Formats: sequence, structure tokens, C-alpha cells
Amino acid sequence: MTTVEPRTSGLEQPQLPNLLVDAVVRPDEFPADFVWGTATAAYQVEGAVAEDGRTPSIWDTFAAEPGRIRDGDNGEVACDHFHRYVDDVALMRGLGLGAYRFSISWPRLFPHAGGALDPRGAGFYDRLVDELLAAGITPWVTLYHWDLPQYLEDAGGWPARDTAGRLADLAEAVGGLLGDRVGHFITLNEPWCSAFLGYGSGIHAPGRTHHEAAVAASHHLLLGHGLAVEALRSSAPDAQVGTTLNLYPVQPGDDSAAAADLTRRIDGLHNRWFLDPIFRGEYPEDVRADLGPLLRADLVREGDLATISAPLDFLGVNYYTRHIVRSSPYPGTNLGEFGHRGLPRAANGWEVDPSGLTEVLVRVARDYTPLPLHVTENGSAWFDEVAADGSVTDPDRLAFLASHLAACARAREAGADVAGYFAWSLLDNFEWAEGFAMRFGLVHVDFATQRRTVKASGEWYARFVRAARGDILTP
Repeated sequence: MTTVEPRTSGLEQPQLPNLLVDAVVRPDEFPADFVWGTATAAYQVEGAVAEDGRTPSIWDTFAAEPGRIRDGDNGEVACDHFHRYVDDVALMRGLGLGAYRFSISWPRLFPHAGGALDPRGAGFYDRLVDELLAAGITPWVTLYHWDLPQYLEDAGGWPARDTAGRLADLAEAVGGLLGDRVGHFITLNEPWCSAFLGYGSGIHAPGRTHHEAAVAASHHLLLGHGLAVEALRSSAPDAQVGTTLNLYPVQPGDDSAAAADLTRRIDGLHNRWFLDPIFRGEYPEDVRADLGPLLRADLVREGDLATISAPLDFLGVNYYTRHIVRSSPYPGTNLGEFGHRGLPRAANGWEVDPSGLTEVLVRVARDYTPLPLHVTENGSAWFDEVAADGSVTDPDRLAFLASHLAACARAREAGADVAGYFAWSLLDNFEWAEGFAMRFGLVHVDFATQRRTVKASGEWYARFVRAARGDILTP
């Protein structure tokens, strides 16, 4: 395991390659209480999918279907974090991180429908939290990061209203289990992806392609969020509670009226469909009209929006790139396509645009809420290579990291209460439909041996965090 050695010469500014970078960021642009961390998700790192009573999630089932995951990969072993969490926490401590965002494996805690909390699964998260606290690292717990138990999918999944109530049950149990030591809970990670990629396009688990089901799933995810907030307020009354949305600026790629309307529609369904009910207690009328009969008349019931808009303590924002949309090249249709502007692109094709992060944070602060905003995911995939000496030099990721921290500083200058940053991800891991092909980690993982190696970007982040805290000379 590679650790970061203390530096005595001060923080070195990165030699940024030819990427779109607004400014080189300085540690003193962030307050002393700024939260510095990294993030992972249970199915992406834990492995041990059939140990200690855990039963399949929708991602286990999805990955077992031929052609669903790139190269036929799956999360059966992933980063083996279930067995290696002690070493991984030591790795985080070596990096000087102050916080770790991780998610709960729902089928590890509740492996059977209607069953009780499994003490074996509970024991794992007990031990993980205690290990983090002993290392001086604050745990941030995400209740739901896409790994719905397969038995709940068999009963209807997120398109079924009952699933929202089952998330509340999970929240009550996790709050009771960890609330005495965990001070920050996130109800959902990226409900847009769960609903529209899982039930609409089918490129994520459970792989269904039914648009009405996707819309129903989006509402029930939000309803589950609201119910989970209530449950956490009861079972973990001293904790701060929030949720995480993946938000992106959407702008037209041409000056046509069709592109302008397409931009409105995509921004509406991707951003406002989730922000408006959480912070305004209503769904945007233009998006309701866009959805037409896909939005069933009986879907949103009396009291639902009041539940969804329960007060929060913070909002998590995940950001990766900007969406550029152009009107369809096919006459007579209202379809569109995503375009590019010639900016550098990461290995997965996403353009590098740190200005979009500033724009998103400022928009949320200006139009929706004065709450603290935490960037709960931000990162990039590149084709990393391990040198002969075992090191991993990743200048593109380092530049991405530096430029997006600068974007956070610009958002703070513009009045947004940006209070934390969690780099995605701590480890190279199972990246959903992309399998192990896309590496986002600050730490390289050799999946054959599970050897961890801190990349140059991880070492830079560690030095930056120490400098921001004023303890750069501390190991």
C-alpha cells in the first residue's frame, strides 16, 4: 500500500496540461472548516456479494445478463473493500482526508423481504464507522446508491409506491444503527439516474425500458427521500440530513428555436424535476405538460409534495460535465442530440468544463436554497498507466481536480455556500455499465492483485488538503 509522505517545501502548484482551466486554485481560498473527502459506493467497491448473508441487488442481476456490462465485468469482488476496509481507511488517513462518503448495501442489511436487520451486515458498517472515527475521518453515509434488493425489484421496484416506504424502513434502521456516531446522512444518490437510466433507457439496472415506469420511479424515489428524512430525524435526531442530485448546465448548441425548446425540456427533466419538488414543493408545470400521459393522474397524491419538501440541512451536488444539445437532424421530429464544443474529453467522452460546476452551484444557491452545498462527487476517467517503478502519473486527472476546485472557489466568491468537496473516487472501481474500463480513482487498483497505489493526483490532493487546513507538514 502506497502512502503519501509529508512534504516540507510547501504546496506545489500543478503543471497543468492543455485542459480548459479557469484558474489555478489556492488552498487559502477555502475556509478552515471546509470538508475535504472522497467518495465510493457499496456495489462499486465492497465485493463479497454473497458473504455474511447478503442477497442479490438489481446490479448483481443486471451484471449477470450477457451484454449488459462492458467486458462482462461485475461487482462480485470489485475492490474487495469488504475485507480490506482497514487498509483502505489507513490509506485515507495517509492522504490526510477529513471525510469519507460511502453507501450502505441495502441487501447486506436486509437480505430478505420483510426480514429483520441482519446483524452480520450491520456489524460490517459498525466496524467501518469505528475504524474511520479512530482515524480521525468523518463518515458521511448514503442510504441508497442504486443497489435496490432484487426482491424489491421483483415486487415492482421504484415504479411501485411501496418501495418508497421500504426506503424509510432502511433509513430508520441505519439511523438507529449508526446515528450515535454518524453526523451526516444522504438519502439518495442521483435519483435521475435510478429512474431514467434504470427504467427508461435501460442502460443501468434493472434494465427496464418503459417511460411511464421511469416517471413513476422518479416520483417514488423523491417520496422515499422525504419519508427517509422523517425517519432519520426520528432515529438519528442529532444528525444532519441531505440528499445528492446530479446537476448539469444545459445549453443549446445552435440558435434554432427547436434547440432552445430542447434545452428547456432537458433542463426541466434532469434538473428542475428534482430541485423544484425538494425546495419549492411542486413539480414544474412545463415538465408536467411535456410528460403528458406518462405522468399518471394518480401518481402524485395529496401530501406527497409536502413530504418531499421536508427541510434539509445541506444539498449534495454531483457534477461531471455540461450538456450541449442540438435539435434533431431529422425533419419533423422533436428529438435532439448531445454535442461537443471541441474541448478536451476524458476517456469516457465527457468534455472537461469546470465552469459548469461554478454555474450549477451558483444557480442552486441563487434560485433554490441558501443551504450549504457539498460537491459529493466530481472526478474524471483517464487511461492510466503504471510505470516500471510502480508509480502512476496522471496529469489530466490532476488538472481536472485543480480546475474544479478552482470552480468551487469561484462559486464561493459568487455567494454560494460551498462547504465541502468529495473527489470521485477514492479507488478505481466497478463503474456500473462501463465495468472496470473507466478508472476514476485517486488511487490505482490492480484488480488482479488488489494492490493499491496512490496516483500523482491523489498525492497532490493530499498536499492541497493539508495546506488548506494549515498543516501541510503533518503526515
